[in-house]
Amino acid sequence: MKISIINGPNLNLLGTREPIVYGKQTFEDYYAELQNQFPQVTFDYFQSNVEGELINRLQEVGFSSDLILLNAGAYTHTSVAIGDAIKSIDTSVIEIHISNTFAREDFRHTSYITPVAKGLIIGFGLDSYRLGVESALS
Repeated sequence: MKISIINGPNLNLLGTREPIVYGKQTFEDYYAELQNQFPQVTFDYFQSNVEGELINRLQEVGFSSDLILLNAGAYTHTSVAIGDAIKSIDTSVIEIHISNTFAREDFRHTSYITPVAKGLIIGFGLDSYRLGVESALS
């Protein structure tokens, strides 16, 4: 099974960015743990702060991966284009959020991804990604 993880803006700063909200672990360290925990899965990982690069990556892996775990960061709440890209690919997408966006500012309660995603995992910290992998394997 091949799972692509795509992270959006500011997620490159995990470990230092608002540790009360996002924790103190870098995504690179967590990604290594995820790969060790699921050796039967082939992972690839991409992060960008640029909306168009996220769309390009969705289109690139959206016909060859078995699943995409997408944390579009703040673009979740603003990007019609990312939602349209998801509708244009064959691979299912699970929307991932580290924090509980519904416990945060009102603008974070709207998602352009949820209506076109296979599912939504929200608020379990970095373990939200593990839960996405487990859902694919079950």
